Amino acid sequence: MSNISLDSIDVVKKDKPRLKRPPWIRVRAPSGENYDFLKGLMRSKSLHTVCEEARCPNIGECWGSGTATFLIMGDICTRSCAFCDIKTGRPLPLDWEEPKRVAQAVKAMNLNHVVITSVNRDERKDGGAPIFAGCIEEIRKIQPGCSIEVLIPDFKGSIEALKIVMDARPEILNHNVETVPSLFKKVQPQDKYQWAMDTLENAKKLDPEVLTKSGIMLGLGEEWDELLQVMQDLADRKVDILTLGQYLTPNSQRHLPIERYYSPEEFAELKEIGLAMGFKWVESGPLVRSSYHADKQVRALSKIYSPRSGS
Repeated sequence: MSNISLDSIDVVKKDKPRLKRPPWIRVRAPSGENYDFLKGLMRSKSLHTVCEEARCPNIGECWGSGTATFLIMGDICTRSCAFCDIKTGRPLPLDWEEPKRVAQAVKAMNLNHVVITSVNRDERKDGGAPIFAGCIEEIRKIQPGCSIEVLIPDFKGSIEALKIVMDARPEILNHNVETVPSLFKKVQPQDKYQWAMDTLENAKKLDPEVLTKSGIMLGLGEEWDELLQVMQDLADRKVDILTLGQYLTPNSQRHLPIERYYSPEEFAELKEIGLAMGFKWVESGPLVRSSYHADKQVRALSKIYSPRSGS
């Protein structure tokens, strides 16, 4: 992912002119010794990162500082969300040794916080939840003191699958709602708004001590009032952390175009509104992504930080 240019990321639709990129959207091409080390490490252990697969604009900053978000259960998703650049299709069988390799990479990187996410595995009733649990357990074994955030699918609303993950006791349980209800069928046609809300609400019921987190993309065509209502719905379910970032179209004709760019001032206003709603932490900005500053969040929100044991 070298020589990143948002001119190449924005898609030109034949029936709609491309919006001009505002001056506050700037992405540096990833480089540096640590970036090269992490890229080599991921390939040597046959691991994937959402940083690469989703073309995250912060990959240079995060990899340069020694942090990354692991993408488990392969790089082929069973869903076809119109904003995502991860491949859609029939995935390979689960690799039950993957949790050990993830833990080994975390150890090699000497991380004190790790984020683990996955593709959707709708072909399985449990959605691959045991692999999430296995990653948490293996990291606890060989990198004690490392806090763990899991960014999970909705598991089609299955509380049984969610419980498998929650029983492993991550510090942060993250599930992104992504957009407003009126755009769900357009943006993520196989998802349901209620599944997202149930996932976050049930996580708190299963473990009241867990920090819950969700994120919303801006610029897909949502109305301001709709956006505020989703934020309120999340606050009503006692979600602790909210991330708000600008949607940027991946380099593919199948992805949705950007309907508008939000200004830095609007992001700042949304942060203040979110904090007033009761969120403990709001990360809001044009290039904010779900895992941005995740390590700071878990430490700031723990009065006396102590990673959880599996017991």
